[in-house]
Amino acid sequence: MWLRNRAGTEPVTARSPLRARRVLSWIALVVAAAAAVFFVTRAMATGQQVWVWEAALAAAVAVVAAVDLAVLRRRRAGPSGGGHARSGAEHGGSGGEHGQQEQQDHPGGHPEDDPDMGQRPHP
Repeated sequence: MWLRNRAGTEPVTARSPLRARRVLSWIALVVAAAAAVFFVTRAMATGQQVWVWEAALAAAVAVVAAVDLAVLRRRRAGPSGGGHARSGAEHGGSGGEHGQQEQQDHPGGHPEDDPDMGQRPHP
């Protein structure tokens, strides 16, 4: 990876504050959705075009917050089917049953390093 030989002072295990991001996204979603409803009712009551634009902007903020929440949910769920599931020990976790099984099957490295990986049945 291109960041291995960096000389910065940031820690190698730095993590983003996902809990704060999730709370802020929920707040943005609720406030923006309420604002969009309010602006739509103002636009219908007054007939002024400015309220329609305000409603559109508030709705766009609500959509961005909802997408961010979906991304955070997917990150929390972990890798799904498409990518390589690494053991939790690499990321600071215990690895669970999958990580222990992987270490028993391949004590010297990763399964992708084993040329016979696709030829033998997995227990």
